[in-house]
Amino acid sequence: MIPGQKQLSNLEELLEGIWKQNPVFVMVLGMCPVLAVSVSAVNALSMGLATLFVLLGSTLLVSLLRNVVPREVRIATYILIIATFVTVVDYLIQAISLAVYDALGAFIQLIVVNCVILGRAEAHASKNPPGRALLNALGMGVGFAIGLFAIGAVREILGAGKLFGFALFGPDFQPWVIMVLPPGGFFVLGAWLLLFNWLNSRKAAPVKPVEGHAHV
Repeated sequence: MIPGQKQLSNLEELLEGIWKQNPVFVMVLGMCPVLAVSVSAVNALSMGLATLFVLLGSTLLVSLLRNVVPREVRIATYILIIATFVTVVDYLIQAISLAVYDALGAFIQLIVVNCVILGRAEAHASKNPPGRALLNALGMGVGFAIGLFAIGAVREILGAGKLFGFALFGPDFQPWVIMVLPPGGFFVLGAWLLLFNWLNSRKAAPVKPVEGHAHV
């Protein structure tokens, strides 16, 4: 923990990345895979889970080695650790589903340079014990997966009339083709960002006293 920084409870540490510091809707990180693979809910959720796996594994190892790795080579060491877990998840996805592997393409390997993962390693895991580091990584990973799924689900529902491949509407439904094209990703992301900013502004707004209220 950084000296002078307020100690968060375990629940706050976990929820930090899910809502208050959501990587997609608040910090707006990792936009390349968010916009590229979120054409369907399956692809989005697969990428979210893959990123969560890499984030948990690399965070744990970085935290365990935080007092061993020389400061001068810490970034190179973090990238090597992250790349190792990315290789593992790459082979796992390839073994589980070739269709998903082909759909995600090179973006699986690009998890190595996802700033969410490298940022957690440098800013949190390298300064905290494994327990707290894992809680923070779990919150960030779940928050990233939720963000990906939220965008992918909307794009699949509006762009294909389906969710996880199951038809939701009748034969008369006209798909919004733009939603499965690159501009659709920007539109849906913008809508979610607008909703999050509105919710945060409402939460931060001061409560106005009711006029005419009698004081005791």
